[in-house]
Amino acid sequence: MRIGAFLLFFFCLIKLSAQEVKVLDSDSRKPLADVAIFNQDRSTSAITDTLGIADLSSFSSEELLTFSILTHEDLYLRKKEILSNMVLLEADNNQLDQVVLSVSRFKLDRDEVPQKIVSITPSEVQLASPQTSADLLESTGQVYVQKSQLGGGSPMIRGFSTNRLLITVDGVRMNTAIFRSGNLQNVISIDPMFIDKAEVILGPGSVVYGSDAVGGVMNFYTLQPNFSFDGNTSFSGNIYTRFATANNENTVHADLNIGRENWAFTSAVTYSDFGDLKMGSHGPDDYLRPDYAIRENGEDLMVENDDPEVQKPTGYNQLNLLQKVKYMPADDWDLSLGLIYSETSDFPRYDRLYRKRDGILRAAEWYYGPQKWFLGDININHRITSDLFDKVQFTGAYQFFAESRNDRDFGKPTLYSTEENVNAYSANLDFEKEWTSSKFFYGLEYVLNNVSSNGSFRNIETKETGETSSRYPDGSQWQSMAAYLGHQWRIREDLSLQSGLRYNHILVDASFDDRFYDFPFETADISTGALTGSLGINWKQSDFLRLRAGASTAFRAPNIDDIGKIFDSEPGSVVVPNPDLKPEYAYNGEIGADLNFNDFIRLNLTGYYTYLDNAMVRRDFSLNGETEIDYQGEPSRVQAIQNAAHAYVYGIETGLEANLSVALRLTSQFSYTYGREDEGGDYVPLRHAAPLFGNTHLIWNKRKLKFDLFAEYNGQFDFEDLAPGEQDKPYLYALDSNGNPYSPSWYTLNLAGQYKMTSNWLATVSLENITDQRYRTYSSGISAAGRNLIIGLNYTF
Repeated sequence: MRIGAFLLFFFCLIKLSAQEVKVLDSDSRKPLADVAIFNQDRSTSAITDTLGIADLSSFSSEELLTFSILTHEDLYLRKKEILSNMVLLEADNNQLDQVVLSVSRFKLDRDEVPQKIVSITPSEVQLASPQTSADLLESTGQVYVQKSQLGGGSPMIRGFSTNRLLITVDGVRMNTAIFRSGNLQNVISIDPMFIDKAEVILGPGSVVYGSDAVGGVMNFYTLQPNFSFDGNTSFSGNIYTRFATANNENTVHADLNIGRENWAFTSAVTYSDFGDLKMGSHGPDDYLRPDYAIRENGEDLMVENDDPEVQKPTGYNQLNLLQKVKYMPADDWDLSLGLIYSETSDFPRYDRLYRKRDGILRAAEWYYGPQKWFLGDININHRITSDLFDKVQFTGAYQFFAESRNDRDFGKPTLYSTEENVNAYSANLDFEKEWTSSKFFYGLEYVLNNVSSNGSFRNIETKETGETSSRYPDGSQWQSMAAYLGHQWRIREDLSLQSGLRYNHILVDASFDDRFYDFPFETADISTGALTGSLGINWKQSDFLRLRAGASTAFRAPNIDDIGKIFDSEPGSVVVPNPDLKPEYAYNGEIGADLNFNDFIRLNLTGYYTYLDNAMVRRDFSLNGETEIDYQGEPSRVQAIQNAAHAYVYGIETGLEANLSVALRLTSQFSYTYGREDEGGDYVPLRHAAPLFGNTHLIWNKRKLKFDLFAEYNGQFDFEDLAPGEQDKPYLYALDSNGNPYSPSWYTLNLAGQYKMTSNWLATVSLENITDQRYRTYSSGISAAGRNLIIGLNYTF
């Protein structure tokens, strides 16, 4: 009897509480005011207040309700289907994202920004279902991605890559002193499920971000804690799981937000397990994996692959953790603490595992050790009107990076290993001051990187161990000190001017260990400065036409990887230290136009040209007069990074967005890049200038359903289009009729769908590479996934 009375009371309580509903943005979980709620004949209506709350008592439980606001997609729900008194609305992708953070570290209207910026939202992440953040960037159709292994992804932007691109997370510089000119996979440490928003600056960004921001800046903003707006403790979160057939991926994710009036906490965890990746069935046979190495009874053996389309070994797993705490003691203060941790398992360097010598595999093992990354940052924001600033922001951060490389030749017992750790400290102090028609942005930055590195060997048969040459000078240090000033001037309502200056000073201190090699120097002591600037104009000539133009300079200072690295860049070559490096400079100009045909069709077109002077490139070198030395038992040609070249790159980027109907939308992106660098007086193809590439999406979105039919495509590079260094890597490429390596064109057809089962449950199903194409993105050492079914399920509370 008591149980029955309790259930009756509980049912009545639920029924009573269901008379009110809170409407929130699905991405930020912030309340939405002025959301119109009405039934089918509009005879009854309600509207949300400033807290996103509306009274639904005038509606019957069976009525179909429409939730409508201009900035978000309409949602249709019966009153009885509303669970937990909460409704989530998704931002309308047809509405232009009007606010960007990347250009000045503070919010700016997009219409005032001359640079081209790519924005990525959580709803786009959900539909794309990327396995890593590298895959997420690639899905935009405006960032090209190279992969040497499954646990990788090296972005290319406007002909530049690796340490000529900058990555930031929550405003903290991720690039370290050992970011190399070879392909990088650090971006996979950023979990796409943790991303609240991402912005990519296409083109230089050195005025705000300093060294390395030559080709572009990738800014990732992770989940932010949300406060409670009604005085009570609020709980919200997501539980997500995904499975993909191409590599038997299993991913689980959960995040939880606890909000109080002045305190908020966000916790998140993601675990992914990836198996060996299977390529497509229609394409060059050169990419197949007919055999692979195993060790059995103390002997290395080449065994036949039962399925040559399965790339063995490529699988690995990854764990990502996030914790955020935010405190708002007053309306004009907020303080936040962020902790992010990422760790992979060992993962194979696949492109080193199928190279052969005289028909025999060169390597029995080649793998990266666990890639670890920790970020701890404190952010303090204060808003106050003073003569010097209206807003001030301090960001202090500590990061720890760990990586290692391990390789053993086929048939030999010695496993060589190098292990690197970086402790990175940074502090940024940024200010904003606004007047009637102007905004000033200025700030100071300090960065310190301490690098430790060691080399070792182990005989897997005798268990003998010992030291070998480290990859970098152990105990080396890299420092950067900078001051910058930016100005945003709205000359009139339709015309704005943006300008900026930055001075950077770089200090490098490294001592070389001569126990293994007789270097003609003992230390590298570099002290160098760089002045960069930018100037851009944005003219909204009418609702139909917006024009933008800009000129800027950028630089990359030599880091520890440039001056002190010892490694095998390719079979038969070894890179040695060079302490006499200077910064390289880039000079960039671009012009763009945005056309809007009554919000029915939008077009954008950007053209750019970048000249890189004093470029740091790998060239033949001599060490004590010797052009060849013994490295790990193999005669190797001596090379070093040198200021030995200049390069230029130009290209165009176009975008189309057409609203074919209320529910149907067409989008398309296309990028063409042409790059050349000077090599001994001859101009040769620039290594990181990608082939033409793009994508086209046809998106249908109505009520609870969303479908995205899309194609991704890539142009061809013939043998003469490949950089000389790529021509020397035939094992990466298909072979033409003359036996020369080339990168074939390719395309994929794909279909993604979402179904919002209730306000809490969202199902995503995608079928990628429907025609099962076998292809590799340019310069990649691993083939892309063949036909791939992805199933995801998300529960929001």
